[in-house]
Parts: sequence; structure tokens; C-alpha cells
Amino acid sequence: MFLQHMMGVLYHPKKEWRSIKSEHYSTMHIFLAQISILAAIPAVSLFIGTTQVGWSLTGSDHVRLAVGSALPAAVAFYVAMWVAVGIIAYSVHWMEKTYGGSVSFDECLVLTTFTATPLFVAGLAGLYPMLWFNVSVGLIALCYSVYLLYSGVPEIMQIPEERAFFFATSILTVGLVVLVGLLAATVILWGTFVPLAYVGG
Repeated sequence: MFLQHMMGVLYHPKKEWRSIKSEHYSTMHIFLAQISILAAIPAVSLFIGTTQVGWSLTGSDHVRLAVGSALPAAVAFYVAMWVAVGIIAYSVHWMEKTYGGSVSFDECLVLTTFTATPLFVAGLAGLYPMLWFNVSVGLIALCYSVYLLYSGVPEIMQIPEERAFFFATSILTVGLVVLVGLLAATVILWGTFVPLAYVGG
């Protein structure tokens, strides 16, 4: 159903976003039935890719992580993605009245989750953790997410399109800040609390 909506938004965005809004997803449903699965995609993929295939910058000289090291890192990454989605959704809900919106937190979470879905699915690229491949897939997913954001804000938040553009830009800024914060926290965790141990290629 989720991926079906993703395709629908691509071909007829306004109609599909209205359909998504009419389904009235609850916060509990989104976190337990959707984010719990979506966040597992990059976490599990990177765990498998970094422990079984190995990380490579050039396509040669693969370096693998020890399972005992990669597992806590994957769990921490999984939890961090839950937190990141919640922070962005809360920020959307907090900012909405500034732009004339008046919807529930549930709908802000729906917007955030559907917008982030391409980035979660792109996590499958982690099964083959080579830098150029992962960056390419990530950029394509990011472009799709930005498209979903700008097409979804007017429909989900029920505000005029001219205000929706500025609101979507504000959300994008918050999302990028959260992403940078997530990356920084990951680096700190890897260097201190969850140090990575490498094994031969």
C-alpha cells in the first residue's frame, strides 16, 4: 500500500496525497506499522553489506566490519531514524500555524513519513556499500523526497500553494539540519560508545 502510494504520487500527486490524507493514519499506526519497517531497510542492509560484502571507495580493497561491532551500530542507527522522523514531524507541527496550517500531529507525521520513504527504500543500496553507488542512489532518492515534499504540503497541510512553497522550504531546511545532526551523532557514537572493529577483506 505504501509503495503503491509512492507510485501514485509520482503520476498524479494531488489526487494521491488527498487519498493518503483521507485514510487517517494514526501516530501509533505510522510508527509501529510503517516506520518500524522502513527504518529497518537501511539498518539491516548496511549491516549485511558492511559485514558480508565489505565497504569500498573504489570497488576494490573491501573492508568488512566485525559482526559484534556492526550489530550495535545498526541498532543505534535504527533507533536514530525513529527519533529523526519524530523530530521532523514535531517541527512541522510546531511551524504549521505560521504558514496558516491547522492539522493534527498525525497528519504532520504522515507527511514526514511518506516524504522520507524514498530515502528509507534507498537504504537497500547498503547491501552493496560502494561509495559512488550509494551516493548516486541517495541523490536520486533525495530528489524524489523533495518532489514529494513540495507536492504534499499543500494537500496534507491544507494551505495555499504560495505559502506551501515557503513552508516546504522550511521543512526541507529542518530535515537537512536533522540529517547533518544524525550523521554527526553517528560519527561520535562510532568513535566513542560504539567503536567499529574491522576485519580483513
